Amino acid sequence: MDSIDLEVLKTAAGWIGAGHRCELITVIKTWGSSPRPIGATLAICDDGRVVGSVSGGCIEDDLIERVRQHGITRTLPEIVSYGITADEAHRFGLPCGGTIELAIEPLSCAGTIIELLERLERHELVARNLNLQTGEVTLTPAAAGAAQQIADGVLTTIHGPRWRLFIIGAGQLSRFLAQVATAMDYYVTVCDPREEYRAGWQLPGVQLVHAMPDDLVIEARLDHRSAVVALTHDPKLDDLALMEALKSDAFYVGAIGSRVNNAKRRERLKEFDLTDEQLARLHGPIGIYIGSKTPAEIAISILAELTAIKNGVPQQLRVKHADGQA
Repeated sequence: MDSIDLEVLKTAAGWIGAGHRCELITVIKTWGSSPRPIGATLAICDDGRVVGSVSGGCIEDDLIERVRQHGITRTLPEIVSYGITADEAHRFGLPCGGTIELAIEPLSCAGTIIELLERLERHELVARNLNLQTGEVTLTPAAAGAAQQIADGVLTTIHGPRWRLFIIGAGQLSRFLAQVATAMDYYVTVCDPREEYRAGWQLPGVQLVHAMPDDLVIEARLDHRSAVVALTHDPKLDDLALMEALKSDAFYVGAIGSRVNNAKRRERLKEFDLTDEQLARLHGPIGIYIGSKTPAEIAISILAELTAIKNGVPQQLRVKHADGQA
């Protein structure tokens, strides 16, 4: 499963390869509430086909209608604003006073898109630099935490896995968690030293590592854009990895299990050199309460909690954890 960003790029490259022209549209600025964030992308083919999204749908409809009526006539990038007036805000489904600014870039050569896709296939984090005056595109390595920006007439967009997720255990739940996380722009690493669990693992875009989990966590040099989720139920595999993760800058560290098992885990971890503050960072029972029963539902529950924390949702506004029992 590809992220939306990757799907847009792959589809645009396919259209160009088939002899079509298309436009790549990127959200570069918003005022007021906006249904799509800065950096969201959309591609429109010269026959009206579309992939991706930059709004709730109304702006897409207008962009598509213009292509169907006039074709793709731009030869250079253009900045376009929607929703400047109250009437336009109402027409395009934006909140009153809301405005969205888009960069519309004509694509007629798949060269740089293909090169970008090749770099993303290697899990590189890439900055795509578009000269808004000439349309020239260059690709450069991006630093972790880099953000989209416009400076000196150049629009720089960031592509690739911006977050890292380390999953301890290669069971069925790990498959669902890894698959959805990949679509959410995480670079996912699954670690399991048990051969019987690694056998038959096939999930494109996910790295499977045969190592002791605590060794992997140490070598990974976890930063504030990293998350660790322990799913084995085996203290010999989970506990040491969690101990190292809790000492790191990882924004999320969690472990599956019931309230009772998590209480026992915390008691075990107290025997290691961890402070109370570090122990308090451990999420367990993991996930938010959605009544989940199946591995797929549990994966959604875990990623919902992880996403809330990544996005800075205050504790008092989060749904209670997955174990709904008091």
